[in-house]
Amino acid sequence: MPTVRGIPGPYRFFFYSFDCNEPQHVHVRRERMICKFWLEPVVLSFNEGFSPTELNRIRKLVLEHYQRIVEAWDEHCGE
Repeated sequence: MPTVRGIPGPYRFFFYSFDCNEPQHVHVRRERMICKFWLEPVVLSFNEGFSPTELNRIRKLVLEHYQRIVEAWDEHCGE
């Protein structure tokens, strides 16, 4: 599972290798909680355990580091 480097905080931003056939997105994990955000546009796709407040915080991080996440996706998925 490739991890997007350089995003500060308690979250791990990553991709699953088998997800390259889906539209661009990123998974985010902290402890046992996980969510998934589509990148175009940036919207929540899935959530398991994060509170609405924390999801807003994560969405802001996705927007703030959008270019880094897309570049990591393209590097991993070969686009």
